[in-house]
Amino acid sequence: MVEMYRGRKIASYTRMDEGTKEDYDLLYEQAAPFKAKTADRVLEQLKALHHTFPGMKVDRYEHSLQTAQRAYDAGECEEIVVAALLHDIGDSMAPDNHGSMAAEMIKPYVSKNVHWMIKHHQIFQGYYFWDKVGKDPNTRDQFRDHPAFEMSERFCGEYDQTAFDPEYPTAAIEFFEPMVHRFYAREPWGAHSESEWPLDSTPANQKAAAE
Repeated sequence: MVEMYRGRKIASYTRMDEGTKEDYDLLYEQAAPFKAKTADRVLEQLKALHHTFPGMKVDRYEHSLQTAQRAYDAGECEEIVVAALLHDIGDSMAPDNHGSMAAEMIKPYVSKNVHWMIKHHQIFQGYYFWDKVGKDPNTRDQFRDHPAFEMSERFCGEYDQTAFDPEYPTAAIEFFEPMVHRFYAREPWGAHSESEWPLDSTPANQKAAAE
């Protein structure tokens, strides 16, 4: 049963298998406002990229904005634009596995092939520089039969690996914030995550123009 602790309701159990329906109803109710602010926390975490991987003409935060801008300018749908914005968000916590971390952060809200693309983008990105660091740049070829290969190739070739240009006209984060909020307002593990491809193929720039 629900208990009171320091003036607030709390679940009564000390081990999960002893929890009651009333306990879990309470926890789901209290979790709702927290989950509703997921987009805000993701956008705040994105700022940590200012402090990762120095030495380039733009930092990872600006790189992320520019990658999203390039996807937007190319007419990609909003799902891909948001994925582009968040593709390196794992750099601050998992620099050697950041693709998988970013992919898991978006997985409940994104189509299967966009999730796959973000998870594997490090390997596709390697095509453009791994020959300079003693690795095989053609490692991505193992995935040539995957349905998301061409999309991943386009993402890395046209948006990601080119997004280190301080002169490229790039919008501030405020431009992308509504897209991120719409993205995280999707039903987690709903129709988007069950689809192979983005359900809304409308280019993000057309959607923005209509608003």
